[in-house]
Amino acid sequence: EMSEPHIIQEVAGTEAAPVKVRRALLSVSDKKGIVEFGKALQEKYGVELVSTGGTARTLREAGLSVKDVSELTASPEMLDGRVKTLHPKVHGGILYVRGNQEHEEAIDTHK
Repeated sequence: EMSEPHIIQEVAGTEAAPVKVRRALLSVSDKKGIVEFGKALQEKYGVELVSTGGTARTLREAGLSVKDVSELTASPEMLDGRVKTLHPKVHGGILYVRGNQEHEEAIDTHK
C-alpha cells in the first residue's frame, strides 16, 4: 500500500480525490532535478517511469528503471525526435474522464 498523503495531493497540494498513479511520462529539456523526481516516483510510490531520449538516458545512468515511450506506443520517434509522445496510448491516458462509461470502455478496448 502506498504511503499517505497521496502523490497527487503531495505534488499539487490539493484535496482532490486520490488517483493511484501507476505510470509517469518524464520528458524534459532541463534535466535539473529530474533524477530526484524520478527516484521519488519510483521508490516512494512504485510508479513505472516512461521517458524519451536524453531524459531516459539521464534516468538510466542514475540507476532507475525506465521504459522508452516508443516501447509503450510501438511507434518510433519522428521528425528529429520532436514527435515522441503524440500517440493515443499516451494522450488517451491523459484525456479520458475516469468514471465515464464510454471512456472506460474505449480505454479497455485499446490498451
